[in-house]
Amino acid sequence: MNPARIRAIYRRLQAANPDPKTELEYSTPFELLVSVMLSAHTTDKSVNTATRLLYPLANTPDKILAMGVDGVKPYLKSVGLYNQKAKNLIELSRIIVEQHGGEVPNDREALESMPGVGRKTANVILNIVFGHTTIAVDTHIFRVSNRTGLAPGKNPREVEDRLNEVTPDAYKRNAHHWLLLHGRYVCVARLPACPNCIIADLCEYEPKTPPKDLPKSDAPIAKAKAQAREAAAKAALSGKAATAKRGSAPGARGTGSMAPKAARGKRTSSTSSGVAAGRGSRSRAR
Repeated sequence: MNPARIRAIYRRLQAANPDPKTELEYSTPFELLVSVMLSAHTTDKSVNTATRLLYPLANTPDKILAMGVDGVKPYLKSVGLYNQKAKNLIELSRIIVEQHGGEVPNDREALESMPGVGRKTANVILNIVFGHTTIAVDTHIFRVSNRTGLAPGKNPREVEDRLNEVTPDAYKRNAHHWLLLHGRYVCVARLPACPNCIIADLCEYEPKTPPKDLPKSDAPIAKAKAQAREAAAKAALSGKAATAKRGSAPGARGTGSMAPKAARGKRTSSTSSGVAAGRGSRSRAR
């Protein structure tokens, strides 16, 4: 893909979401580290469900360490592989307390030495917490990079290296978020929502999903737009029904046609006379 097209892709993603954020809920660097570690092979929603219960009780390495594996495990049951992740969480907390003074280190090697923390997690922490222009590659970013032709690669590291090579410096800080969210909500694994995609004309993926197949897509953006259309249609039908009901109510406009002919004629004559009288009065006044 040529540089001009790559820049155009990022420009559109930025325009649609100028200040992208992670969907993981956190308030400290340690909380983010734990949440990203827990998010492996599970959804952000599941992680947030767990941490909403855990963090009010324990959100520092010392407090987590004090709980022990059996203490934290019940809070992680909404997360996949929670037994192993509970063990990783305790050991991760121990390392931070004993080797880093209770603070999350600003160092890739130190981060990746912790259990449950791989290159992707380290990249996320370095990027969000410490402002590095690292680009973490998860399953969504791997798919989007290959499918669009933005940064093809056979494995996450190849895609990461390619993204770092082709992404303009101005976009590197937020590239991870833009590509991840695009993959999560639009460019899904099964039947991407191409008709609703803001970069469809720049994307090299073929064949693109035709509009007629969009209702079959699992993409949240496709479902959201379909729901919006359905809600608008129901509102329109409801409005028409309400109008029809008012029109059929006793005394409503149009019911005069049901009156006896003589009465209708009388009213018409009276009305016509009134208009004529009014005209005459205005003529005299002039």
